[in-house]
Amino acid sequence: MFTILSWNILQGGGSRAMQLLQHIGDLKPTVCILSEFRNNDSGAAIRLGLLKHGYRHQFVTDAPRDENSVLIASLMACSNQIHPLSDPVFSGSILSVHFEVFSIMGVYLPHKKKHVLFDYILKHVQQAEKPYIIAGDFNSGLNRIDQEGSSFWYEDKLKALDAQGYKDAFRHKHLEAKEYSWYSHQGNGYRYDHTYMHESLLPVMQDCRYIHDWREARYSDHSPMLLLLG
Repeated sequence: MFTILSWNILQGGGSRAMQLLQHIGDLKPTVCILSEFRNNDSGAAIRLGLLKHGYRHQFVTDAPRDENSVLIASLMACSNQIHPLSDPVFSGSILSVHFEVFSIMGVYLPHKKKHVLFDYILKHVQQAEKPYIIAGDFNSGLNRIDQEGSSFWYEDKLKALDAQGYKDAFRHKHLEAKEYSWYSHQGNGYRYDHTYMHESLLPVMQDCRYIHDWREARYSDHSPMLLLLG
């Protein structure tokens, strides 16, 4: 079984880092994507902890030390790719790793800010030699479906991704299920965190689900997403 965990760890993890690492170590996904990772002392502690759990292959974006970015850690050997031309401001928001059969892109897309990251992603995966799995915090979704209201930006880009053959793995498996990965202080739910995968990979998907217990225990304010391939 090849498993991918994607998780927004909230402002670099901070004092929660050891709890995050304990649960990642217990689950032991093949690949771990952490968004809101930061290249600071807390980030260094997380990388050391991941190394102790067997994640010898680790990659991060070239982001300033206190800026939210992306880390990808893998138990299996892989190559990596940063995307410095993806956006003039938020170039540290996406990161790719490449395996023999497919590639994985970890994302942390800014919340309600103007960026061209979606346009870059759409072009990049269309031109890629291998199918992609794109996972992380998109800070977007489909209005009236992934939230009760209609405040999502970039809904049209997610529809364009679908039109290019990249499907919402959770929706493919769970159809119209109402689940949210983040809640506001007012109790409003939003499904910000997604996994999109090329339709050619769908036959090997076993499940795509959220681990809400980790959010409810306040290890982070986001529920991590787990993709299982086999």
